[in-house]
Amino acid sequence: MTAENRCGASTLVDGWRMSVGTLTAVPITPPSRIDRRIAGHAMLLAPLAALPVAAVWASFALVAGLIGLLPSVFAAVAIAGTTLATRAMHLDGLADTADGLSASYDRDRALAVMKTGDVGPSGAAAIALVLFLQIAASASLFVLAPAGPAAAVVLGVLALCASRQVLALVCTPGTPAARPGGLGATVAGSVPLWAAATALGALAIVGSTALAAVGGAWWAAPLVVLTATLSGTATTRRCVRRFGGITGDVLGAVVEISFAAGLCAAALALSVPMPAV
Repeated sequence: MTAENRCGASTLVDGWRMSVGTLTAVPITPPSRIDRRIAGHAMLLAPLAALPVAAVWASFALVAGLIGLLPSVFAAVAIAGTTLATRAMHLDGLADTADGLSASYDRDRALAVMKTGDVGPSGAAAIALVLFLQIAASASLFVLAPAGPAAAVVLGVLALCASRQVLALVCTPGTPAARPGGLGATVAGSVPLWAAATALGALAIVGSTALAAVGGAWWAAPLVVLTATLSGTATTRRCVRRFGGITGDVLGAVVEISFAAGLCAAALALSVPMPAV
């Protein structure tokens, strides 16, 4: 292996380690270094790093679908499991972002509120509403899947992965960092637009293929990915206008809002009757 290939492999490994360590509670060796190239790889690899989190949600979805009892309880436990698997860090970012958006139209004041770590009324409301949507949509998936639990599992996992893949899109050039330091400054502008778009397209194709294999409607997969993408980019644009850029908290808010939107789109898609063959 040439020195260039070793350097490329090392960069990819460090990107993987940064992605897992940043986005999940899974123990992993820290990256040997962190720079913008590694940060870009970390954002692109986010869906793969989140697979253990998706496995938590999927396990409860399968049990709920096979038993056919108490879908709301299984959905609540599934979302609680995904929250524990991420140490609730994304929900913390959602709360801080909501508090910052509601605190003041002054950029510096809003950023100061976000750094305090305290959860105000806006942050508490944001967490409650987003968790409610995630639980309600998950319960609907467990009930509505016309092809059995497999279709629900595919769409739920796809929604979770899409919510992480959106991170690459919001870290493309043109999206600045709100502060000179922190996670936002490390990842802002680190992902080429073509790479982020390609990754989202590939995720939609994989989802469509998996859905078709279990007898689901293939078109539901791009719908879920598109909905998660639109909600995540809309959240980012709002934060950039108010804060002047993105922060680590904003990325957490993007993940949770995109996940909720993707799950809702999945539940709506499965509520559409499959055409008779």
